[in-house]
Amino acid sequence: MKPGFDPTAERALAINLDGSIYGTFAEIGAGQEVARWFFAAGGASGTVAKTMSAYDMTVSDAIYGKASRYVSLERVREMLDHEYPLVIQRLGAARGARTRFFAFADSAAARAYGGSGECHAWLGLRFQHACNAEPSDILLHTRLLDATAVDQQDALGRLGVNLLHAAYNHHGAPLKMLGTLLDHVGRARLEIDWVAVEGPAFPDADNRLLALELVRIGDTPAMLFDAHGTPVLAAEALRHHRVLVERGRFAPVTRQNLELLDRARPAFAADAPPGTTATPALEVMEITMHNLRSEGTIDGRDLCDRIDLLSAVGKAVLVSDLGPFHRLAAYLAARKVTQAGMVIGVPLLRELFDERHYEDLSGGILEAFGRLFTQGLRLYVHPARGADDGAVVTATIVALPAHLEHLRQHLLVNDLIQPLDCPEDALRSYGSDEVRARIAAGDPSWRELVSPAVAELMVSRGLFGVGRELPAGGAAR
Repeated sequence: MKPGFDPTAERALAINLDGSIYGTFAEIGAGQEVARWFFAAGGASGTVAKTMSAYDMTVSDAIYGKASRYVSLERVREMLDHEYPLVIQRLGAARGARTRFFAFADSAAARAYGGSGECHAWLGLRFQHACNAEPSDILLHTRLLDATAVDQQDALGRLGVNLLHAAYNHHGAPLKMLGTLLDHVGRARLEIDWVAVEGPAFPDADNRLLALELVRIGDTPAMLFDAHGTPVLAAEALRHHRVLVERGRFAPVTRQNLELLDRARPAFAADAPPGTTATPALEVMEITMHNLRSEGTIDGRDLCDRIDLLSAVGKAVLVSDLGPFHRLAAYLAARKVTQAGMVIGVPLLRELFDERHYEDLSGGILEAFGRLFTQGLRLYVHPARGADDGAVVTATIVALPAHLEHLRQHLLVNDLIQPLDCPEDALRSYGSDEVRARIAAGDPSWRELVSPAVAELMVSRGLFGVGRELPAGGAAR
């Protein structure tokens, strides 16, 4: 690298000097931020067939068709669908045998003058990984975190260069490809919170593993999977929804996990803001990588299995690296949820009051709880049985340090912590560990602890040590 030469410019120049890479840049919303790097680096005639910026909405509609939203995945797909065939049509015959064509598109909303709207962008690349190959796509969404428009535009331009460089140099290793997208930009400036690839350049790629990789490497704090197990953009899926979250390992999800939600659901509905209960709340099961990371074990395939089991019972899944509850509350608030609640058991409430978890905060537990409850989130606490005597323990009587009793009372009086009712004869205390222990012991009663759909999937895939064959006489209970 030349002394003083910007590493993003270095990558742009390397692409410009590769005579086989050639195509079109189409950018709307925040200007020609990506194309600019290739012109500034020198040798752009080796890469750029055409650039365009359809900044005016009417002009954009005339080229790409009427859009319901301009900064959207749909708009970027429309741009690629229009621009890539034009490149092939105009240049394929003349230079197709020696060229890997591409079309790059982005649509961005940077910081507006005097505005306070969401700053984000969709980017897409359709490219040939080999001459005359069928095209492949990379699509991603990013949040622009810089405070000024000029800095956001700079970060977006660098990301676009990295995307083109990564596609041509690392498409054979998609996880490595993702790891280079924020090179020379940084996670303080951009958050990549959704990605998908498709086409012959990615024959073995699994978009769910790529989505989980974004969380693992810190490009985003969480990834949302819908009830079908498909990665979705949390900012769109959660916005203006009532969201009830249950945190756990779900290895596997148990009947008790689902019963906690069943008992929290009416209380959550009763707390809903006026006029917001026309549609059911979105129930989300959160699996935190934070605990898995501390154990040194993050297995993407295992997480996909857990997501599939939760999908089998119709639940959305948030895989996060958020750790403390107040960070989860902030995450939901930033995505503009209408109402947020978390259902937990008494053991987790006791853990929440453990001051050792907040030693990194200058205000300790008071600062943590301030961040948690000022975001509008409420906790719905399910009772449990005492480990020693089997007595029912609720949020109001669980043993806590004496000096925190006033804090508990404040939260109870203000309904920020709400104890849930459960008939004593229906109160059960077991978790995923018990299911796995029974499986390991060859005890078929493990099926009684999970739903039939979960049991069937565990048997069919041999998950958590389950044998693939059902016992003679029938289906899983």
